[in-house]
Amino acid sequence: MNKKIFRIVIRNFIRIITLLVAIGIVAFFLIQRSPIDPVQAYIGAGTAVSPEQRENIETYWGLNQPPIEQFFSWGSALLKGDFGISLIYRRPVIDIITEKFVNSIFLMGFSWILSGIIGYGLGLLMGIYREKFPDKILKSICIILISTPTFWIALILLLIFSIYLQWFPIGLSVPIGIMTEEVTFIQRLYHVILPALALSLTCFSTVALHTRDKVISVLQSDYVLFAKARGENTRQIIKNHVIRNTLIPAITLQFASFSELFGGSMLVEQVFSYPGLGRTIVEAGLRSDIPLLLGVTLFSALFVFIGNGIANILYALVDPKIREMNYE
Repeated sequence: MNKKIFRIVIRNFIRIITLLVAIGIVAFFLIQRSPIDPVQAYIGAGTAVSPEQRENIETYWGLNQPPIEQFFSWGSALLKGDFGISLIYRRPVIDIITEKFVNSIFLMGFSWILSGIIGYGLGLLMGIYREKFPDKILKSICIILISTPTFWIALILLLIFSIYLQWFPIGLSVPIGIMTEEVTFIQRLYHVILPALALSLTCFSTVALHTRDKVISVLQSDYVLFAKARGENTRQIIKNHVIRNTLIPAITLQFASFSELFGGSMLVEQVFSYPGLGRTIVEAGLRSDIPLLLGVTLFSALFVFIGNGIANILYALVDPKIREMNYE
C-alpha cells in the first residue's frame, strides 16, 4: 500500500512539473501576442514619453529583447526563485502573490467548507426523499444554480443584502480607514461572508447531485435491505450505512472542485472589489503586467493541480479498483 501511494505521489509530482513548464511556455507567448502595449500600460494611459524615454523603459524591463531571449531570461530567473518585479506595484511578484493569496485562500477556504456542508447535506436530504416533494424542489434549485453565472449571483446578493437591506458591506476585505494590523478576525469574517456565499452557491450543486445518486444507490443495496431485515430503523441505517458510504466520495469530489472554485473566485472578487488573486490577475492582464500575470498564472495552475492531486490520491485510497487500474 505504501509503495503504491508513493508511486502515486511521484507520478503527480512529475505531472505537475510538466504542467507548469507547458503552462509557462503557452502563457508567455500568448502574452507576447497581446495587443496591449506594456510600455504604455507602465507609464499610464494618456501619458506621452519621448522615444529616448521609451527606449530606456524597454531596456530596463528587457522588452527590447527578442521573445525567445525574454522567455529564457524569465525562465532562468524563475528557477532561482525570482518571479520578477511587478510593473504595476513596483514590488517583487512573489510578495504580491503571497499577500493576495492570503485574502483569496480565506475567501475560497470559507466558501469551500460552506459549499461542502451545504452540498452534502442537501444531497443526503434529496437521496432520502427520492422523487418526493423535497427532492424535486432541491434538485430543481441545484440544476438552476449549476447553470447560473457566478457574477450574476454575486450581483443579486450584493443588491439585496448590501444595498437594500444593508446587512453586509458593499465590498473590500477590511473596513475602510482601519490599518491592516488593527483589523480583527470578526471584521474579516464579516466582509467575506457575502462573497463566500455567492461563490459557494455555484459550487455546491455538483456535490449535492452526486451525493444524491450515491445515497439512492446505498439505500437500494443488499446490505441495507439486510439491515432492515435485522430491525434497524431509518436513523440507524442513515448513520451506519448511508453516511459511512457517501461521505468520503463527497469529500473527494469536493477536492476536485478547486478549479471551479478558483475560476469563480475571479468573478466574485471583481464584483465585491475583494483584493485577492482573482482580481489581481484581471488587473495584471488589462495593464499588461507580464511578470505578475505569469507569476499568478503559474501559482493558480499549481493551486488547482494540488487540489486535483489530493482528489486522485483520495480516490485511490477509497476505491481499490481505481488504484489497481491506474497505478499498477
